[in-house]
Amino acid sequence: MPPHGSSTAGAELAPEVREAIWRALEEVYDPEIPNLSVVDLGIVRRVAADADGTPVVTITPTYTGCPATQVIALAVRAALDRAGFRHARLETALAPPWTTDWITERGRERLREAGIAPPLQSGGKERFGAPPEVPCPRCGSAETECIAEFGATACKALYRCRGCLEPFEYFKCL
Repeated sequence: MPPHGSSTAGAELAPEVREAIWRALEEVYDPEIPNLSVVDLGIVRRVAADADGTPVVTITPTYTGCPATQVIALAVRAALDRAGFRHARLETALAPPWTTDWITERGRERLREAGIAPPLQSGGKERFGAPPEVPCPRCGSAETECIAEFGATACKALYRCRGCLEPFEYFKCL
Protein backbone atom coordinates (compact mmCIF):
# COMPACT_ATOMS: atom_id res chain seq x y z
CA MET A 1 0.00 0.00 0.00
CA PRO A 2 1.25 3.51 -0.75
CA PRO A 3 3.01 5.44 2.01
CA HIS A 4 1.14 8.65 1.20
CA GLY A 5 -2.21 9.91 -0.03
CA SER A 6 -3.66 8.20 -3.07
CA SER A 7 -6.59 10.32 -4.13
CA THR A 8 -7.42 13.92 -4.88
CA ALA A 9 -10.51 15.79 -5.97
CA GLY A 10 -11.80 14.39 -9.25
CA ALA A 11 -12.46 10.88 -10.43
CA GLU A 12 -11.29 7.88 -8.43
CA LEU A 13 -8.90 5.33 -9.85
CA ALA A 14 -10.06 1.75 -9.71
CA PRO A 15 -8.19 0.06 -6.83
CA GLU A 16 -6.54 -2.45 -9.20
CA VAL A 17 -5.29 0.39 -11.41
CA ARG A 18 -3.92 2.35 -8.46
CA GLU A 19 -2.20 -0.77 -7.07
CA ALA A 20 -0.73 -1.65 -10.49
CA ILE A 21 0.75 1.84 -10.74
CA TRP A 22 2.23 1.62 -7.22
CA ARG A 23 3.73 -1.81 -8.07
CA ALA A 24 5.30 -0.39 -11.24
CA LEU A 25 6.75 2.54 -9.27
CA GLU A 26 8.22 0.20 -6.64
CA GLU A 27 10.52 -1.06 -9.42
CA VAL A 28 12.05 2.41 -9.95
CA TYR A 29 15.23 2.67 -7.92
CA ASP A 30 16.99 5.79 -6.76
CA PRO A 31 20.09 6.34 -8.93
CA GLU A 32 22.21 7.31 -5.91
CA ILE A 33 21.01 4.47 -3.64
CA PRO A 34 20.18 1.66 -6.09
CA ASN A 35 18.63 -0.75 -3.59
CA LEU A 36 16.03 1.83 -2.52
CA SER A 37 12.91 2.44 -4.59
CA VAL A 38 11.52 5.90 -5.13
CA VAL A 39 8.39 4.69 -3.31
CA ASP A 40 10.41 3.66 -0.25
CA LEU A 41 12.33 6.92 -0.39
CA GLY A 42 9.03 8.83 -0.31
CA ILE A 43 9.60 10.60 -3.61
CA VAL A 44 6.30 9.30 -5.00
CA ARG A 45 3.77 11.40 -3.12
CA ARG A 46 0.49 10.44 -4.68
CA VAL A 47 -1.24 8.28 -7.24
CA ALA A 48 -4.61 9.78 -8.07
CA ALA A 49 -6.94 10.63 -10.91
CA ASP A 50 -7.76 13.98 -12.44
CA ALA A 51 -11.35 15.05 -13.19
CA ASP A 52 -11.55 12.94 -16.37
CA GLY A 53 -10.07 9.83 -14.71
CA THR A 54 -6.54 10.12 -16.11
CA PRO A 55 -4.00 8.69 -13.64
CA VAL A 56 -1.77 11.36 -12.12
CA VAL A 57 1.48 10.46 -10.35
CA THR A 58 2.96 13.20 -8.18
CA ILE A 59 6.62 13.11 -7.23
CA THR A 60 8.58 15.38 -4.90
CA PRO A 61 12.37 15.59 -5.25
CA THR A 62 14.41 15.10 -2.10
CA TYR A 63 15.55 18.68 -2.51
CA THR A 64 15.14 21.20 -5.32
CA GLY A 65 18.81 21.07 -6.31
CA CYS A 66 19.06 17.27 -6.37
CA PRO A 67 21.00 16.29 -9.50
CA ALA A 68 19.03 13.02 -9.78
CA THR A 69 15.59 14.67 -10.04
CA GLN A 70 15.40 14.58 -13.83
CA VAL A 71 16.78 11.03 -14.01
CA ILE A 72 14.16 9.88 -11.49
CA ALA A 73 11.34 11.58 -13.41
CA LEU A 74 12.46 9.87 -16.63
CA ALA A 75 12.65 6.49 -14.86
CA VAL A 76 9.17 6.97 -13.37
CA ARG A 77 7.82 7.90 -16.83
CA ALA A 78 9.46 4.80 -18.36
CA ALA A 79 8.03 2.53 -15.62
CA LEU A 80 4.54 3.93 -16.19
CA ASP A 81 4.90 3.41 -19.94
CA ARG A 82 6.16 -0.19 -19.52
CA ALA A 83 3.23 -0.97 -17.20
CA GLY A 84 0.75 0.24 -19.82
CA PHE A 85 0.05 3.68 -18.35
CA ARG A 86 1.35 5.83 -21.20
CA HIS A 87 -1.62 8.12 -20.71
CA ALA A 88 -0.76 8.76 -17.04
CA ARG A 89 0.37 12.28 -16.23
CA LEU A 90 3.51 12.88 -14.17
CA GLU A 91 3.60 15.98 -11.97
CA THR A 92 6.29 17.39 -9.71
CA ALA A 93 5.30 19.04 -6.44
CA LEU A 94 7.82 21.11 -4.48
CA ALA A 95 5.45 21.91 -1.62
CA PRO A 96 5.36 20.57 0.90
CA PRO A 97 9.09 19.94 0.63
CA TRP A 98 10.33 16.37 0.89
CA THR A 99 11.39 15.23 4.35
CA THR A 100 13.21 12.15 5.59
CA ASP A 101 10.02 11.38 7.54
CA TRP A 102 8.62 10.15 4.21
CA ILE A 103 11.11 7.28 4.00
CA THR A 104 9.19 4.07 4.68
CA GLU A 105 10.24 1.51 7.27
CA ARG A 106 11.19 -0.82 4.43
CA GLY A 107 13.27 2.02 2.97
CA ARG A 108 15.04 2.52 6.30
CA GLU A 109 15.86 -1.19 6.44
CA ARG A 110 17.16 -1.12 2.86
CA LEU A 111 19.41 1.82 3.76
CA ARG A 112 20.89 -0.24 6.59
CA GLU A 113 21.35 -3.21 4.23
CA ALA A 114 23.31 -0.89 1.92
CA GLY A 115 25.55 0.15 4.84
CA ILE A 116 23.92 3.60 5.14
CA ALA A 117 22.58 4.68 8.52
CA PRO A 118 19.00 5.94 8.13
CA PRO A 119 17.93 9.32 9.53
CA LEU A 120 17.56 9.34 13.30
CA GLN A 121 15.25 12.17 14.22
CA SER A 122 11.69 12.23 13.07
CA GLY A 123 10.42 15.59 11.95
CA GLY A 124 13.38 17.67 13.00
CA LYS A 125 16.68 19.06 11.89
CA GLU A 126 20.00 17.88 13.24
CA ARG A 127 21.28 19.72 16.26
CA PHE A 128 23.28 22.72 15.18
CA GLY A 129 26.98 22.23 15.81
CA ALA A 130 27.57 18.75 17.17
CA PRO A 131 26.87 15.86 14.78
CA PRO A 132 24.25 13.36 15.94
CA GLU A 133 25.15 10.08 17.61
CA VAL A 134 24.55 7.57 14.84
CA PRO A 135 24.59 3.80 15.37
CA CYS A 136 26.66 1.80 12.90
CA PRO A 137 24.40 0.18 10.26
CA ARG A 138 26.81 -2.77 10.01
CA CYS A 139 27.38 -3.83 13.63
CA GLY A 140 24.95 -1.62 15.59
CA SER A 141 27.64 -0.05 17.77
CA ALA A 142 26.88 3.39 19.16
CA GLU A 143 30.62 4.10 19.24
CA THR A 144 30.81 6.09 16.03
CA GLU A 145 32.26 9.41 14.96
CA CYS A 146 31.50 11.89 12.21
CA ILE A 147 34.56 12.32 10.00
CA ALA A 148 33.01 14.53 7.28
CA GLU A 149 29.79 16.54 7.16
CA PHE A 150 29.27 15.44 3.56
CA GLY A 151 29.52 11.98 2.03
CA ALA A 152 29.10 11.05 -1.62
CA THR A 153 26.12 13.39 -1.81
CA ALA A 154 25.10 16.50 0.12
CA CYS A 155 22.31 14.61 1.91
CA LYS A 156 24.75 12.21 3.61
CA ALA A 157 27.55 12.59 6.15
CA LEU A 158 30.56 10.28 6.47
CA TYR A 159 31.02 8.37 9.73
CA ARG A 160 33.42 5.76 11.10
CA CYS A 161 32.55 3.01 13.55
CA ARG A 162 34.98 2.52 16.42
CA GLY A 163 33.54 -0.97 17.02
CA CYS A 164 33.96 -2.66 13.63
CA LEU A 165 36.25 0.07 12.23
CA GLU A 166 34.16 0.38 9.05
CA PRO A 167 33.30 3.72 7.47
CA PHE A 168 29.65 4.38 6.60
CA GLU A 169 27.37 7.12 5.41
CA TYR A 170 24.55 8.63 7.45
CA PHE A 171 21.48 9.87 5.58
CA LYS A 172 20.97 13.26 7.22
CA CYS A 173 17.57 14.46 8.37
CA LEU A 174 15.94 16.95 6.07
